[in-house]
Amino acid sequence: MRRNKIRDIWKKDGTVINGWLGIPDSFAAEVMAQQGWDSLTIDTQHGLADHGDSIAMLQAISTTDTVPLARAAWLDEAWIMRLLDAGCYGIICPMINDGAQAERFVTSCRYPPGGRRSFGPIRASLYGGADYASKANEEIVTLAMVETSGALDHIDDIMTTPGLDGVYVGPADLANSLGATPQFDPDDPVVTEAIEMIVKKSIEHKIKAGIHTGSPAYAKKMIGLGYRFVTILSDARLLAMGATSTLAAMREGVVARGSDTY
Repeated sequence: MRRNKIRDIWKKDGTVINGWLGIPDSFAAEVMAQQGWDSLTIDTQHGLADHGDSIAMLQAISTTDTVPLARAAWLDEAWIMRLLDAGCYGIICPMINDGAQAERFVTSCRYPPGGRRSFGPIRASLYGGADYASKANEEIVTLAMVETSGALDHIDDIMTTPGLDGVYVGPADLANSLGATPQFDPDDPVVTEAIEMIVKKSIEHKIKAGIHTGSPAYAKKMIGLGYRFVTILSDARLLAMGATSTLAAMREGVVARGSDTY
């Protein structure tokens, strides 16, 4: 089976630099994959991709060695299994609030006897290889999103779930849940305290912690705290920022030409 590069990076205590795909387009995914991200996550929760879009995007990512991941729309076993069968090498699952939900998530990603994933890797075996079924449990990555006060209350139960590879912080929902204003790179003390606690707990329980960030500077700060999976912005946000920067540079010092015609 094709190796999951994420696991190779983690074995060396490295950090995975993850890109985020919200645009439902295979060419956009291919362009992003060509830039050298360690992994790319197709967002089927808040992104615009449906299942058909996701398959084409996975095929586009497969033109590179970038690891294909997806954020599931919810803790929905059928949705998670379809994403895995399509060739995702890892799942980020939103709104995991306790150990029971974490266990449901993990077992939906693992074949028996370690889980209850139904067998049918229709595209996954093409991408992963002929021995996919016998090795998938070892390669597929599971990241449970910790983004509510309830999850913080049950953080030890979540992190000790057998087979869970790590947790992934959603700063916006976490801030909302804690009564703070959502920010890309939080500076509210209540939120930053929670972010620091989560990564400390992950190190204690010997699993990985990931987080969504809004800038390279903040991502590097999180790496310094011990986060080993960092996402920076998204395809749509990077596109908007690049266009805004280019237009600002073009308009600087340029006087609009008037017209004496209608």
